[in-house]
Amino acid sequence: MKNTQNQKISQIKFETLVVGIDIGKETHYARAFDYRGMELARLLKFSNTDQGFERLGQWMRDICKQQEKTGIIVGFEPTGHYWFTLGDHLKRQGHKLAIVNPFHVKRTKELDDNSPTKNDRKDPKTIAMLVKDGRYREVYIPDDIYQELREAVSERERLQEQLTSIYNRVVRWLDIRFPEFTTVFKDWRRNASLITLRSFPTPEKVMEMGVDKIVETWRKQMKRASLKRAERLVKVASRSVGRTSGKVASEVSLQNLLAEYDLYCQQYDKLEQLMQELLMQVPNADKLLDIKGVGLITAATFVGEVGDISRFQDPRQIQKLAGLNLVENSSGKHKGRTTISRRGRRRLRHSLFFSMIAILGKNQEFRLLHQRNLMRENNPLNKMQSIIALCGKLIRVFYAILIKGVDYSPEKMLGDMEQSIRVAA
Repeated sequence: MKNTQNQKISQIKFETLVVGIDIGKETHYARAFDYRGMELARLLKFSNTDQGFERLGQWMRDICKQQEKTGIIVGFEPTGHYWFTLGDHLKRQGHKLAIVNPFHVKRTKELDDNSPTKNDRKDPKTIAMLVKDGRYREVYIPDDIYQELREAVSERERLQEQLTSIYNRVVRWLDIRFPEFTTVFKDWRRNASLITLRSFPTPEKVMEMGVDKIVETWRKQMKRASLKRAERLVKVASRSVGRTSGKVASEVSLQNLLAEYDLYCQQYDKLEQLMQELLMQVPNADKLLDIKGVGLITAATFVGEVGDISRFQDPRQIQKLAGLNLVENSSGKHKGRTTISRRGRRRLRHSLFFSMIAILGKNQEFRLLHQRNLMRENNPLNKMQSIIALCGKLIRVFYAILIKGVDYSPEKMLGDMEQSIRVAA
């Protein structure tokens, strides 16, 4: 990966055609420039269709022929998902792709006309100029298994959000209709509580059933049925302060929520199985699961978000990709606070952070490193700083395992303790 600005600028040569594209949902706008920033053709307006893409290709080929250009680099803003189809098409055509930061476009669009005007003619030029000056990052579109994993991780996140939403809505329903329910069942997602909600969800129906029928119903669908719990349920139902008006429609609403919950749980289980099958196809990825505290979701999210790890020369590049690199705000005698950049792949950053919290509860080596960070004499870290530093350590461990194919070694990790301390400092 060519990451420095000088290296990026060096790729823009006399024979390079720089194309800036303003991405839209249905229509895109393109302008073409040479390495000095001189425009070589009129603005092109093309549709987000096969015919539009062919028109763009012919337009670029004609310019290359007229201006004696042999290479093309295409730059655009990552405007949501609208660039995916065009990006895939240009990649298949063998063109080099570059993404510019929308914040940079916003800040530099006034250089030409000293006006904050934003339009479809102005933006493509601003994008192309940023690419010409090396202010871009290369587009990485994962191939095959990595794209499959990334899609699976994204879908899992969506299902998890749906399950969380349903959980909260059921809790709300219970707070309104049967607030005493939670004194008998701590979690409505457990087997006994689910059977209860499906069969006799309201205090009135609990009273109608009685203790014996409740126990009988439980025994039909579970191995152990607690008589004491049934008695307690009937007791709290007899004193319930839950709302009783509109109970017929509210019960229908609850049953619909429970049906949705069952459906999403089934989809979630199938997706986790798919993620495991996909992860096992990535070289050395199974070795990540040997680290105590690292589960399927953590490993799959890391591999899916990072993609082909061989494209990185140093694990610090992955740390920057996750937005976990340290940044400092200092000037003159003022020394600002050092924080993480938070610029990068949000899902990767969140996964590493929450995974580290789980790892600290199970993995002795990481706990020792955490304690060392907190208790060291020189520049001790607080808990949050230590967790961020250990996320960087976890990235280096993952990188070594995936690149070299080595097995996880607790001894090697503890021996590398000083490096973790220097990164956190």
